[in-house]
Amino acid sequence: MPTDVFGVLASPVRRRLLEALRTGPRSTGELAGLFELGRPAVSEHLAVLKAAGLVREEPRGRHRYYHLRAAGLEEVSDWLHPFEHYWKQRLDALADLLDEENHP
Repeated sequence: MPTDVFGVLASPVRRRLLEALRTGPRSTGELAGLFELGRPAVSEHLAVLKAAGLVREEPRGRHRYYHLRAAGLEEVSDWLHPFEHYWKQRLDALADLLDEENHP
C-alpha cells in the first residue's frame, strides 16, 4: 500500500527532520539531539519517512545514518506546481506596489 506523502509531511517533527537532512546525512543520535523527544520517538518518525521513500538509511557500524531522498517529494512538487503562477502574480503585484510607494 502506497504511503500518503502529504500525511507523512503533516508532522512538524518529520518536516524538521527533512530540513535537517538537507545539509547532508546525519546519524540517528544527531537528529535526536535536535528535539526534546527521546531517541525511540525520533527513530519512529525516521521509520515513517523511510517507508514513504523520503529518506534512506545507511548502517555504519553501530550507527545508522539517514540521507534525504528528495525524489520522494516529487508528488508534493507536482501538486504545488499549478499554484506557482498564482504566487508569481501576487509577488509581482506586491513589487509593483512597493515601487509605487518608493517612487511616487
